Amino acid sequence: MGRFYLHIKAGHYDAEGVELPSLDAARKEALLSAREMLAGAIKAGKSTVPEALVIADEDGRTLEVVPLASVLPEPLKK
Repeated sequence: MGRFYLHIKAGHYDAEGVELPSLDAARKEALLSAREMLAGAIKAGKSTVPEALVIADEDGRTLEVVPLASVLPEPLKK
């Protein structure tokens, strides 16, 4: 179990983080957050969205970068 932080690349930094059992669980949480962010942006008619979410550990080290485009359906990934 560890604390993971989901930062928006070149934007908001997650100051609270979330306790999760593994990096895999953090990745799933990041993918869910990316879907929610994209859905919200589409509903609001925004023309831009953040590029990616950054999964970091308690020491601030980047563990993985999850591009928001990775959650798009295949025909939209271009």
